[in-house]
Amino acid sequence: MEPIGVITTIHRYPVKSMGGERLEAAPLTLQGLPGDRQYAFVLADSRSSFPWFTGREHATLLNYRATMKPGSPPSVEVETPTGARYEAADPALREELERESGRRLTLLSDYRGNYDVAPVTLISHATVAALAAASGTADDPGRYRMTLTVETGGSTPFAENDWVGRIIRVGGARIAVTEPDRRCVMITLDHPTSAGSPAVLKAAAELNNSCAGVYGAVITAGPIREGDELVLE
Repeated sequence: MEPIGVITTIHRYPVKSMGGERLEAAPLTLQGLPGDRQYAFVLADSRSSFPWFTGREHATLLNYRATMKPGSPPSVEVETPTGARYEAADPALREELERESGRRLTLLSDYRGNYDVAPVTLISHATVAALAAASGTADDPGRYRMTLTVETGGSTPFAENDWVGRIIRVGGARIAVTEPDRRCVMITLDHPTSAGSPAVLKAAAELNNSCAGVYGAVITAGPIREGDELVLE
């Protein structure tokens, strides 16, 4: 076993491309964090293989914040930038987004989660710091919208590249690291302000072949929490 760091943050994003919530602890299932990317808005007129309505089309979508509310089943509440609150499935939320964006939208829901490439994503603080320094932007892991942020205890960025093809044990779970996370224009958007910084994507391209962080598949479900050690099998 090879220790590689500790979890510093766990984040869940109940609605794709909206702001999410930080969790101190959570069960990690074979589908990822329960409720993560459970909902996604799509462009109603799109016939492409990537129909999602995201910050690419409407940057202020990042300023909407989605959280899971306890219940049976749990519900998802969305707080808008003006402070209004809606259930994620409330047609009034969709109508507001349509008015703001000028696009027709449809809401999809998957009770298992997860409208994303993989159930889990991981990034190191060293990687975030290197990209921030190269792009002249804030050192903010939130920009990358990862499930787990990891403190490796070193300053060498992109250590995650060496995790691909390996299995990580963390808490009671095991994660197979499947591939680097190739980034897109989404990482150029600052979450608190929605301001664009193209230099971030340029830095990722120059420093690490446009990748930052890694994707993972959960192969053993179990609880995780902030401060848990990650070790490579």
